Amino acid sequence: MADTESHDRTEQPTQKRLDDARREGRIPRSRDLTAAAVMITAGIGLKTAGDAVGSQLGRMMQAGLAIPRDKLMDERLLAGTFGDLALMALYAVAPLLLLTLVAAIGAPLVLGGWSFSAQALTPDFSRLNPASGIARMVSIRSWVELAKSLGKFAIVGGAGVLVLWLNMDALLGLGREPIHAAIAHAMSITGAALIALTCALILIAAIDVPFQLWQYNREMRMSREEIRQESRESEGSPEIKGRIRQIQREMAERRMMDDVPKADVIVVNPTHYAVALRYDDKTMRAPTVVAKGVDLMAARIREVASDHKVPIFEAPPLARALHRSVQIGDEIPADLYVAVAQVLTYIFQLRAAQRDHQGLPALPKIDMPDA
Repeated sequence: MADTESHDRTEQPTQKRLDDARREGRIPRSRDLTAAAVMITAGIGLKTAGDAVGSQLGRMMQAGLAIPRDKLMDERLLAGTFGDLALMALYAVAPLLLLTLVAAIGAPLVLGGWSFSAQALTPDFSRLNPASGIARMVSIRSWVELAKSLGKFAIVGGAGVLVLWLNMDALLGLGREPIHAAIAHAMSITGAALIALTCALILIAAIDVPFQLWQYNREMRMSREEIRQESRESEGSPEIKGRIRQIQREMAERRMMDDVPKADVIVVNPTHYAVALRYDDKTMRAPTVVAKGVDLMAARIREVASDHKVPIFEAPPLARALHRSVQIGDEIPADLYVAVAQVLTYIFQLRAAQRDHQGLPALPKIDMPDA
């Protein structure tokens, strides 16, 4: 089953999947890179500052061996003396400890960056399942980790034996040197040994880092179905998005129909197109389209206009031009000013005639611009 899922995951991970994995604390890490960084930092520190560290530790040892008898017999004085010796030792190795701490923190940042996840600290009781534990023990990854461990042991062990062999005479000669010189010399040899061992670890890290990146990318790969599912979750399913668009259209249509009673005139085709115009010379620079529609929507606009006694004017070319070139809420274009002005002038004259009980004005001839 796991092999089948692995074969199905042929697509590169999406950014969302990588971000989710980072929030869960799953990022590429190489313990060998961290170990190499710590070792080389400690080795360089001992190689360059070994004399100072050795001298400080020598003075601490000398002070410890020269404790007076009265202090040895008094527990309170002895505790203070041991505290002073501990501080001397701490002062001696504090720079090295600080450098190695920086290396231990900085090395992981090079590969996977900084990441802190509380979710990674949550207990996972599924790991207590014996069947899952046995499956992990015999998995391909476990065999790979075993091969890596044996290889690291062979490389580091071989480097260690080589260092001892090359420094055999120096190590045997430490006993013939003065105490302070012997400690400083031992620190220098230890630093050189750490650097040599680090070279072996760097070789291992150079192999492990690409492997960890490859393995992480392999674990993050997705199947096409997972990508489709993620797209549905992030953007919404097509059915839901279609329903949302439908609701938005209905709301926009309701707002538009609410503006039809406020129109001054409805220009129609007479059945296929309907465009509602409104003009207020005090607040508008030009007439504005407040509603428009074709076929059934045009019929609804005419119906609402009739219910609210909004004049309907038949001008097929003008209705088509307005519907084609003007969006709802926009002013009419300049090339239609004359035609719309003729319609509005007739409508305003019609209102005045009805109010004053006079004869109806003659229908105007609409002058359309040349196509």
